[in-house]
Amino acid sequence: MELSPQAPQRSHHGVLAAVVIVLLIASGSLAFLYFTQFSQTGQSISSLNSSITSLQQQRATLLQLLATNSSSTPGISSGNSTAIDTTLIYNYANLSIVTIQGLQATTSFFGTSYEQVEGSGFVIQQGGSYYVISNDHVVQNDVNISVTFQDGNAFRGTVVGSDPYSDLAVLTVSGAPTGEFYPLTFAASSTLRVGQPVVAIGNPYGLSGSLTEGLVSQLGRTIQDETSGNFSIADVIQISTPINPGNSGGPLLNSQGKVVGITTAIVSGSQGIGFAIPSDTIVKELPYLIASGSYKLHPYLGITEADMSYDLAQASRTNYTYGVLIESTVQGGPAALAGLRAGTTLKTVDGSQYYIGGDIIISVNGTRIANGDALSSWLQEHAVSGQTIEVGIIRGGSHMTITLTIGTRPPL
Repeated sequence: MELSPQAPQRSHHGVLAAVVIVLLIASGSLAFLYFTQFSQTGQSISSLNSSITSLQQQRATLLQLLATNSSSTPGISSGNSTAIDTTLIYNYANLSIVTIQGLQATTSFFGTSYEQVEGSGFVIQQGGSYYVISNDHVVQNDVNISVTFQDGNAFRGTVVGSDPYSDLAVLTVSGAPTGEFYPLTFAASSTLRVGQPVVAIGNPYGLSGSLTEGLVSQLGRTIQDETSGNFSIADVIQISTPINPGNSGGPLLNSQGKVVGITTAIVSGSQGIGFAIPSDTIVKELPYLIASGSYKLHPYLGITEADMSYDLAQASRTNYTYGVLIESTVQGGPAALAGLRAGTTLKTVDGSQYYIGGDIIISVNGTRIANGDALSSWLQEHAVSGQTIEVGIIRGGSHMTITLTIGTRPPL
């Protein structure tokens, strides 16, 4: 018997298997799409983290290069170089520079109007927290302060401490992630020397991240600022580094990329005459500004004075052509209580009027005082309110030493 082949029949098990296969393929496709999307998101996050890590590594490398280059050249270890790699310093420090903007109110007959003000600042780290340092005159009486980082991200800024006597302000930044903060470090401004190259980075006229280079022109200057009342800002660094409105609050950097000052003022109409508050002043005041919001240890003598000169010495009938002539004393002030004497006779010398006949300060604690800048700088560097000092004076042609207890400046 010959068997004929049977025609194939559709099996129910085959249909189920096909359905299962289709479902598996569909679910696999969905899973693949989900995984792909998730993977892309994860890759984006990973890429951002890698970018942040890369920037931090680059910054660390630049810092190491700065330190290596500095240590390989004689005299560089303290920042006293004769050459400076501005490109290296800029790449390292620029991430720390911020733009500070706020509104200042002006009241007139027509009501209150607001003007936008802008300045610079830089990031530092203190006690494990991040802060922004700037000038007091940049943020004084400001409202709606914002801090913009170099990547364009902006956040609300709050002043936590300020000192108009040194034109310093400290701010916190709300809501900014840790990756925005690239803190700069300080170097001792006492190591600076005239002729040393320095770099300033800031935002002149809103031109963010602008770098200029110059030299330390002089040290121990005294300047007047409208925010500090009638008191001088002492021990200031004079620089030839070009700075303009908007630079205020930016860092002054040495050859190692470390902060030696904060740019604060220029002489109107001048060329190449700028000033910076020294880093030693910032470091001294910073803990007080953060903890209490102010600094109240500025030395106060309670005198008005004039620099001695050859002609003033001739008019005063003394051989001392250097020192500080006391023209007046504040009643009940430290100088008056110590017995220092003010001038009594008004006399015109070289076209200016002086009260002569008072004591001439020529030394403090054994340090020669050449002029008012030297006196102010010595007090800023070495003295605080409540401290007792020995003041060397010339009175009636004789040398005397007066013990004086330094007072506290009255509030502005």
